[in-house]
Amino acid sequence: MESVTAVFAGAAFALFGAALLVWTGARTIQRAPVALGVSPVASTALATLFGVLFLALGVWCFTRI
Repeated sequence: MESVTAVFAGAAFALFGAALLVWTGARTIQRAPVALGVSPVASTALATLFGVLFLALGVWCFTRI
């Protein structure tokens, strides 16, 4: 039963992390703001950092199966 939870959590974290990285990359390439009202460098750096963290957390969950 714990493996089902690990698969669900891993998939959710990995999909969110990957989507956040793709979205941040697309916004950066278009030179559009990642977050409104925030420094472009800070918002891009934080979004990239959290995207990588969520992707790594998803991979970690998959290793716990």
